[in-house]
Amino acid sequence: MRVLLACLLAWALPLGAQDYPSRPIHVIVPFTAGSATDIVARLIGERLNAAWGQPVVVDNRPGAGGTIGIAQTAKADADGYTLAVVSTGHVVNDVLYKDLPYDTLGDLSGVAPLASLPSVLVVPPSLGVRNVKELVALAKAKPGELNYGTAGVGSAAHINSEKFNVAAGIKAVHVPLKGTPPILNETMGGRVQFAWVPSLSSIGLLKDGKLLALAVSTPARVAALPEVPTIAETGYPGGEFNFWLGMLAPAKTPRNVIARVNAEVNKALKLPETIERLAKLGAEPMSMSPEEFDRFIRREHEELGKVMRDAGARPQ
Repeated sequence: MRVLLACLLAWALPLGAQDYPSRPIHVIVPFTAGSATDIVARLIGERLNAAWGQPVVVDNRPGAGGTIGIAQTAKADADGYTLAVVSTGHVVNDVLYKDLPYDTLGDLSGVAPLASLPSVLVVPPSLGVRNVKELVALAKAKPGELNYGTAGVGSAAHINSEKFNVAAGIKAVHVPLKGTPPILNETMGGRVQFAWVPSLSSIGLLKDGKLLALAVSTPARVAALPEVPTIAETGYPGGEFNFWLGMLAPAKTPRNVIARVNAEVNKALKLPETIERLAKLGAEPMSMSPEEFDRFIRREHEELGKVMRDAGARPQ
């Protein structure tokens, strides 16, 4: 009887879920190679590859605040073989893009959050400011003359910057770029005067003195940058920001496939070597069920969408 029941249960599984994964998995990263999203996606991809014995191919599709790669994911076959790793900016794209080719909440399902990480407010040494108050004073003395770089309209860096600009009461010019590496290059070159960038992408440059860190976005200081104050400590608590990364799938992906990926991702995030590698990058693992992650995305969509609308963001 037990054997018969097991056979019936296996027969009842959706086609493709019984032996998932049986071929390579395609993970779309809608930002450039070397960005925080890319680094964490590749780390988790290595763990999934080791667990399943199937290649996990990371495909960078940057542009338009991540919407190009996310749209490809939303339109892909809902079989678990196309996934995406996105950042916080995903939840505000429908506020910023008039003709978004997908429904943020309706066309994608949360698989698993991956990590949260602090963002760092960086400036080039040549700017001549050494703390946040000096940067704010300079921006107020030259309204509309300072540039700030982001990974595109609606990216996490854009949301973070808008929160800071509103909290500090400054006006600056938005320079949307195609990912974190270009932000860092433009800031080091002095063409961008300040930027909020993921800690994991900037720690090396900060230690080499090529950029200066003025604050971190999190409520607590970061172990990897203990001397850098929080944005609240500098007098601007309204500038705090939670930069998270998470994995999505097309909305109609079978729930048991999503559950399997979620379970394997959560296992990977608990491995000591994963925790150690994330810690060196200033990141902390996040763990939720798919249903919890979907609810989290909906809350972020509502709260951060309001932030961008209040900041005057308009669909493009």
